Amino acid sequence: MKKLNWLLALILIGLATLGCSDDDDANPPIVPNGGTLSGGPFSFIVDGITDMVSGITLTESTVVGTNKSFVVTDANRNVLGLPPTMMALEGVNFDDAGTGVCLIYHIAFETGLQGLAMGMNLSSLNGSFGLSNAITVNRGGLNAGTLSGGPFTFTIDGMPDMISGIVLNESMLTGESRTFVITDGDRNILGLPPTLTALEGVDFDGAGEGLCLIYHLTYGDGLQGLDLGTNLSELVGEHALSNAIEVNRLGLNAGVLSGGPFTFTVDGVPDMVSGIMLNETGVSGSLRSYVITDDSGNILGLPPTLMDVEGVDFDGAGTGVCYIYHITYEEGILGLMPGGNIAELDGFFGLSNLISVTRLDLNAGSLLGGPYTFTVDGNPDMVNTISLNETAVTGSIRNYVITDEMGVILGLPPTLEAVRGVDFDGAGEGICFIYHLTYEPGLQGRMVGQNISGFNGNFALSNSVTVNRVGLNAGSLSGGPFTFAVDGNPDMVSGIMLNETGVSGSLRSYVITDDSGNILGLPPTLMDVEGVDFDGAGVGVCYIYHITYEEGLEGLMAGGNISELSGFFGLSNLISVTRN
Repeated sequence: MKKLNWLLALILIGLATLGCSDDDDANPPIVPNGGTLSGGPFSFIVDGITDMVSGITLTESTVVGTNKSFVVTDANRNVLGLPPTMMALEGVNFDDAGTGVCLIYHIAFETGLQGLAMGMNLSSLNGSFGLSNAITVNRGGLNAGTLSGGPFTFTIDGMPDMISGIVLNESMLTGESRTFVITDGDRNILGLPPTLTALEGVDFDGAGEGLCLIYHLTYGDGLQGLDLGTNLSELVGEHALSNAIEVNRLGLNAGVLSGGPFTFTVDGVPDMVSGIMLNETGVSGSLRSYVITDDSGNILGLPPTLMDVEGVDFDGAGTGVCYIYHITYEEGILGLMPGGNIAELDGFFGLSNLISVTRLDLNAGSLLGGPYTFTVDGNPDMVNTISLNETAVTGSIRNYVITDEMGVILGLPPTLEAVRGVDFDGAGEGICFIYHLTYEPGLQGRMVGQNISGFNGNFALSNSVTVNRVGLNAGSLSGGPFTFAVDGNPDMVSGIMLNETGVSGSLRSYVITDDSGNILGLPPTLMDVEGVDFDGAGVGVCYIYHITYEEGLEGLMAGGNISELSGFFGLSNLISVTRN
């Protein structure tokens, strides 16, 4: 047993000797170690003043590696710099990097390391290397402090409006230069008061209606764009803005009107409004009036009181829409006169909401029934179910109007019964419109052959009812096209099919023409079509159609031309047969 153990030990020693060499024992592989950094973290203000780190130490006793360097990255470990020594690292100006976070590492590595370059990420390193821990460098921006006070609300009435009580908290404030900035609501710079005293001397009434924003700004040398008319978003350089304080500049308040809206019929009978009320809560302005305009803002009248407003006869204004406003204003307003436009008023004023007064013309009611679709086939087609809803119909004279699709008058049936007796089949294919018409004496243009757009006078038209007059429908053919060689061998078509959906017409056939429309044959069925030998027709092109028609169709014969057919008929699409 002891001998066996001894032999086994010799075998194991021999195997171990075969797997090792003297060179490996003499030069074991190097495992790099970046060591340990201490110092920091560091926090700087990005203000144009140089910011360097100092006091960082490296425990070099633990550093292992043939090559060494420091590495500066951003917060995502993208390489920004590779200072080779501690002296070089302490010469880096972190102010130039702008606001954000930097990380500092020490790296030890062996020759052949790939990816250690500017712009690369440390996660992309490939080779033998070791990284130390990271030291953080926080680069913060300037701080403009915090404003308190406001918001402010002023009435634009020609009287000076100044702010007061604004306080700037300077506990965290940084930056070599300072000012206050006043902008409009879109942050366009309106003013740059340098101090709180100057800010509190600004008259916001002069800025007119709108919103102003007040900021405190701190900035470094070289800031560009800090000019009147520039937008704060266009500032270039080191700077910081405080929070904003709002200054709302409101126009005069004319109160709120209630009542209406009103709707009248222009019929020669006086129409007055009533029940209008003015809520005067918050009303401001030393002068007052009411304003009546048309729907384009043109001033029609200036009744001074509500009693005067309720005495206006709106029937005399004719059809259209009027608006009633309450206005408050100050001396010197321009444009407040009949004939002026409310959009062109100039001065200090306020307008209430509007109340509309709609003046309607005659009412022709509404037609019910349809739309109608008829097949033009020689059989009478009437609109038997059409009716008129007479609710609210006005006008002393009435009749019906039938036009084509362009508005040309085709007929003037006096009653609904007469409309129902019209045979639309006789009008041929196309579209007709039916209207109900109410009017007063003196209407011009109401005659057959004239266009409905040429009516002139006091009238009203109802909605229209459409009558579609469609021709016969021969369906649609599928199959082909076909191409044959004229070689003396019979050439027949096959596989043609007819989709009969919607097909109309009491008589049917197929038509074969040449490419000029000359009729070569009239096979009555698809079976007969598929029996035609197109080789015998010689070189050229033939067309196959399906036709539906009514008695009396003229020209449907061999030798005739398909373009000369006269009567009620419908043609399908064509299938071509080319004979080469």
